[in-house]
Amino acid sequence: MLDLIARFFGRQSGGSKQLAKERLRLVLVHDRASVSPHFLNMLKADLLQVMNKYLEIDEATTRIMLSRQGNSIALLASIPIKRIRRNLQFPHAQTDG
Repeated sequence: MLDLIARFFGRQSGGSKQLAKERLRLVLVHDRASVSPHFLNMLKADLLQVMNKYLEIDEATTRIMLSRQGNSIALLASIPIKRIRRNLQFPHAQTDG
């Protein structure tokens, strides 16, 4: 009941508000960098997949966007790191010869 009253007076739950903010941010990035939101989501997913091999990151607060200045585009990322994965097993380097 309180939720219904809060919605009536313009207060929505944090989840809906956060989702709307994220969608708006994606639209703005699309306009600035001339890439589709789908492209940006794929780029973000690929970056996070690689980074997760070496770092434990906070994906919920990660922000990745493209910014255009003149003829150049910059990748801007804010990726909070929880910890570094230090016990990685690296393949042995192979040498020719």
